[in-house]
Amino acid sequence: MNDSNITGSNEMDTDELKKAEWKVRTELAAAYRLVALFGWDDLVFTHLSARVPGPDHHFLINPYGLLFHEITASSLVKVDQEGQVVQAGGIDRVNPAGFTIHSAVHMGRDDAHAVMHVHAADAVAVSAHKEGLLPLSQTGMLCLDHMAYHDYEGVALNLDERERLIRDIGDKNMLMLRNHGILTAGGSVPECFTYLYFLMKACEIQVKTPTPYCLPSQEAIETTREQSQSLGKASALTWPALTRLLDSKNPGYAV
Repeated sequence: MNDSNITGSNEMDTDELKKAEWKVRTELAAAYRLVALFGWDDLVFTHLSARVPGPDHHFLINPYGLLFHEITASSLVKVDQEGQVVQAGGIDRVNPAGFTIHSAVHMGRDDAHAVMHVHAADAVAVSAHKEGLLPLSQTGMLCLDHMAYHDYEGVALNLDERERLIRDIGDKNMLMLRNHGILTAGGSVPECFTYLYFLMKACEIQVKTPTPYCLPSQEAIETTREQSQSLGKASALTWPALTRLLDSKNPGYAV
């Protein structure tokens, strides 16, 4: 997904770039608070990131130490591809494991303007299932064609792992990090969060489904795969609704 407001073409002047960056900052802060609202956060760990509009290949990530419900647009830390802090809104620490995972996807995928990674319990549980994500529900089937898998290598502190992360995610928008959690990538923060919501919901359903379970026909699975190609576009409807929900539950992120 190419969008000059996201990628920051050279034709954008300084004021336009500032406005575009603030928009991304506001959306990313909202996504952090939504993750907390849905109960997918893990204290100060895990990360959501977004590419900063402009030519400098910087991205935004959470300051290491704030809870997700505390994140604001101005508190996000701007870092470069080497993990060096370019601009901080207070706390200038970032989690090195978060940098390894997120920089890999941002560097390896030009279309990955936003990357979201969570350790929510149901997601971790499904990541440990040998079969991975199963077609147990319509939600799960909508995720199947977007899924990739990456084997666990330990806490993500080894920069060499970035090559394998890039290889394993390929052109997919959802990545199951085995024995670890899940990750989604999208052309914008709203799109990426929409992928995250569907994948989390699919994992929650799978964990709650007792055995023996009923699987749909292969024909139905393939039909749903085809219907899932525009899944990210649902963000045009879901994101305004989600921000209205957030404004009623936990406002103040856009400062």
